[in-house]
Amino acid sequence: MKRCLSALVLLAGHATVATAANEWTTPQAPFRIHGDTYYVGTRGLSAILLASGAGHVLIDVPMQENLALVEANIRSLGFRVEDIRLILNTHPHFDHAGGIAGLAADSGAIVRASPAAARALRAGGRDRDDPQYGSAGAFAAVPALGTFGDGETLRVGALALTAHATPGHTPGSTTWTWSSCEGEACVELVYADSLTAISNDAYRYGDPTHPERLARFRRGLALVASLPCDILITPHPEASGFWDRLQRREAGSADALIDRDACRRYAGIAATRLDERIAAEQPR
Repeated sequence: MKRCLSALVLLAGHATVATAANEWTTPQAPFRIHGDTYYVGTRGLSAILLASGAGHVLIDVPMQENLALVEANIRSLGFRVEDIRLILNTHPHFDHAGGIAGLAADSGAIVRASPAAARALRAGGRDRDDPQYGSAGAFAAVPALGTFGDGETLRVGALALTAHATPGHTPGSTTWTWSSCEGEACVELVYADSLTAISNDAYRYGDPTHPERLARFRRGLALVASLPCDILITPHPEASGFWDRLQRREAGSADALIDRDACRRYAGIAATRLDERIAAEQPR
């Protein structure tokens, strides 16, 4: 797990591994991002709630030890955990999926995932195809769940979320997009999955016997860069400068969360780091 944390610290600009790990369980007051979309995660790990009169959707339940905090955040906004109808995920690692089994049991919600992510969720993160297999922590398995296809739109009442396959960080990584309105002010939200090329010591993204790894990764990066993107959210909020933008909004800049170039920059940084990773894999 330390290897995974260290790489995330480098990506996000944290000074120490301890700081990043601490923020993963640090409480964060929940708040409205825009319209029907709310942040209900911890300071260091995102959980995104979309609310409707016909039921709610939750994307990511970070870490089993954060389950009670996420549920309390949902309730403090005035919503019922029991009204969550659908639970989704960006990628099946313990820090983004560890609480899914518990929240599904508490809410009665259906869990759906991409086919590759579903395999990992059923295995509690013990997926041999995962670049971080053996170095990322296991979590409570999610035995009963449905799947969806790349580009499929999932609906709960008026909520409509589109799934985009962005494999690389894990084989089943998924980026989510939806529209959210406040009156006549509508924006396009992108919950882009982690795009970092982090792995155990044996995995090679540039393995010539598995050319699909790099090809799929690059296609996912290009897709994220091309998405209509008014507000970018990421599983680790600091990776997209989310707290800085929120601070500016709280200081009075009403549209500070909106950055229409954010997805392109996020994917561009990831592409550069992927190139560096591939170069580092070459024999010396």
